[in-house]
Amino acid sequence: MASIPELKKICSQVRRDIVRMTSAVNSGHPGGSLGCTEFFVALYYEIMNVNPSAFDMDGKNEDVFFLSNGHVSPVWYSVLAHRGFFPVSELGTFRRINSRLQGHPTTAEKLPGIRMSSGSLGQGLSVAVGAALAKKLNGDKNFVYTLQSDGEMEEGQIWEAAMFAAAHKVDNIICSLDLNGIQIDGKTDEVLPLGDLKVKWQAFGWIVLESNGNDIENVIATLKEAQQHTGKGKPVMILMKTILGKGVDFMEDKHKWHGTAPNAEELQKSLAQLEETLGDY
Repeated sequence: MASIPELKKICSQVRRDIVRMTSAVNSGHPGGSLGCTEFFVALYYEIMNVNPSAFDMDGKNEDVFFLSNGHVSPVWYSVLAHRGFFPVSELGTFRRINSRLQGHPTTAEKLPGIRMSSGSLGQGLSVAVGAALAKKLNGDKNFVYTLQSDGEMEEGQIWEAAMFAAAHKVDNIICSLDLNGIQIDGKTDEVLPLGDLKVKWQAFGWIVLESNGNDIENVIATLKEAQQHTGKGKPVMILMKTILGKGVDFMEDKHKWHGTAPNAEELQKSLAQLEETLGDY
């Protein structure tokens, strides 16, 4: 396991990868990816029981993760690569023709680490709940982790999955919700206010925790706390506050950067704020 200073250095490199990947092809979603960096680094370096060198689709006897808001693929690809699932050099193929690193994760390319095609918002929780139920039925004591976006809370399928998980006591799933307050059309409070999500998820029968998603120590502590709540008959939800564009001052909390790639000048401004710690691909 890495120390907190080491994890912070990994976060800096991952953020460099994100802005470079999206800028190189003038497409992608840097904002949410930057905001979720601490979560992914904590999950793959500190929390999950995974075997990068022996990845398979079944994920038996190990923890599995499902990304529902697939547009933040740059951060996931970067962390998977640095964690050893595939070569870091492959990050340079992001969104290019015949690349395994498509804009939204897919399974057709057979990229290690990916078990579900995602990007059609609202579906990821259903898949994760199904996988968690399968683990329970198979006697597999490992956990299922998943990430949703706050804009997804406007999708009805999310709440169907929430009801199902509670009704069937799927208590081996730990879901995190990226609360950056921004979706593709603007602020969530302006598009469709989400109300008190803590009260809503509790009313749906979930154990609800809260975390600062840009403080890696807090992310780790909350995920470990979530593990302590598993096996008690209820699924677990972490409401994770993040800042869209975190780490690049001119991107932070700016709706524009949900799905806009930095140009050459903006890339250099971004990189000047992010230390190269593991070596650029």
